Amino acid sequence: MEQADNQENLGLDRGNSAEQQPLRATVLVIDDEPGIRKGCQRVLCGCACEVLLAETAEQGLEQLRVRPDIAVALVDIKMPGMGGLEFLSRAAELAPELVCVVITAYATIDTAIEATKRGAHDFLTKPFTPDELLHVVTRAIDHANLVRERNRLQAERQRRLLQLATEQSRLKTVINCMADAVLVCNAEHELVLYNPAALRVLPRVREPGRVYRLGEVLEPAELFALIGRACEARKRLSQEVKLVHLPEPSWVLADVAPVIDEDSGQFLGTVTVLRDITELKRVEQVKAQFVNMVAHELRAPVAAVDGYLSVILDGLAADPEKQREMLQRSRERLGALLKLVNDLLEVARIEAGAVRREIGPQSVADVIVEVADLLRPLAAEKDVTMDLCLSSQLPPVYADRNELVSIVRNLVDNAIKYNRPGGRVTVTAAPDGPYVRISVADTGVGISEEGKRRLFSEFFREKRPETAYIVGTGLGLSIVKRLVDFYHGRIEVESVVNEGSTFSVWLPYGEPVPERASGGEGFAA
Repeated sequence: MEQADNQENLGLDRGNSAEQQPLRATVLVIDDEPGIRKGCQRVLCGCACEVLLAETAEQGLEQLRVRPDIAVALVDIKMPGMGGLEFLSRAAELAPELVCVVITAYATIDTAIEATKRGAHDFLTKPFTPDELLHVVTRAIDHANLVRERNRLQAERQRRLLQLATEQSRLKTVINCMADAVLVCNAEHELVLYNPAALRVLPRVREPGRVYRLGEVLEPAELFALIGRACEARKRLSQEVKLVHLPEPSWVLADVAPVIDEDSGQFLGTVTVLRDITELKRVEQVKAQFVNMVAHELRAPVAAVDGYLSVILDGLAADPEKQREMLQRSRERLGALLKLVNDLLEVARIEAGAVRREIGPQSVADVIVEVADLLRPLAAEKDVTMDLCLSSQLPPVYADRNELVSIVRNLVDNAIKYNRPGGRVTVTAAPDGPYVRISVADTGVGISEEGKRRLFSEFFREKRPETAYIVGTGLGLSIVKRLVDFYHGRIEVESVVNEGSTFSVWLPYGEPVPERASGGEGFAA
């Protein structure tokens, strides 16, 4: 009878229920009265809802733990054990998206306020009809769907914001790590993004977060003009720009690209990338110097040899002694050309790492004596006296003999050529800590301070009246420096203009120890 009375109180009407729209949601009914539970189940199942039943609040919480997809909970306030209000608090912690509807036969304002504070969405007052039940549950399901969609959109927004922040951070890291300078400007020529490498052309930028007008902070003016032309033409422009405002002038290749919105065609700004081409310019300059030097060094001796041979072939020098003198001079000229070719090949082999070395213990004294004997005729021709001061306690240096000879020969050859008539060349060698020190001192024309800074670069020869007629390639000291560096030694020069120069080389002695990192040769004393 109780069950029948409860069903009657619900006002169950199958015809009315059949006219309702399908709800398609999971609803949990928590009530200690079996009639209420069964009546709600019958009405809601007829609207395509999945209905779960619980007799107590504790059972309802277990259902929530097992079925997190429950959208709506109908919960009675007065039940044995845990009451409906306490269930609301516990359910909010367990299922934040759950929408709760309170069922009560004791509807008061205080009860409504307390239930609302604890998260209740709506009320059903006993007794209620199927239409009232469906109306309240429909609104609750709609609200549950809105809550879930809102949470889904918020989670998607947070995910996309995090993804965007990650991409921005990654992009910023990439740009900041670029060796090329990057400048991004908007349509109003305001600097909106730049990396540390760009500070070379932004000497007046002092506050990182501040927005600057590009024309106020960009150097040089030529670069600002290039960006302006790219803005006006709306096309990509490239140009080599010299940075004259730096302590050491440098060159950059400026590539300016306009940014155009694909949909509206609106001009948004420019992106400028500056690549440092200073080294390339230096290489071009060295190549130009090389071509000029080779052309000069080749033309003079070739022309002289051609002239001597023409005189002999035309019969203008019938005297055998005269012919012999011309042939001797031709041989000397060709010897200078051969030395130039050998020096060029030596530099090329060192740079390419194609040098084949036979490293072993070498007597420094024997090498110096050999070089001195080889160059004494040149010293006699220049009226230069050569002295050797060699220690009797010289340890062997582990090196390739030909390279050791090349080091000493280039130093002594320069000391003779750049000396004065009646001058002197003194070659000394002695132990110095873990090194053998080889010094070549002369009483020649000396080297200026500027010359000393560029002394070991390729093809450098100091241009002074005293050196105008001295033949050379400018490669000898460069070769010496490369070889000394390979053997982990060092080279220094002391010089006073018009008084003379002293070149000192320190080479480590001891057996070589392979170095894993560099692949070169180390030394163990």
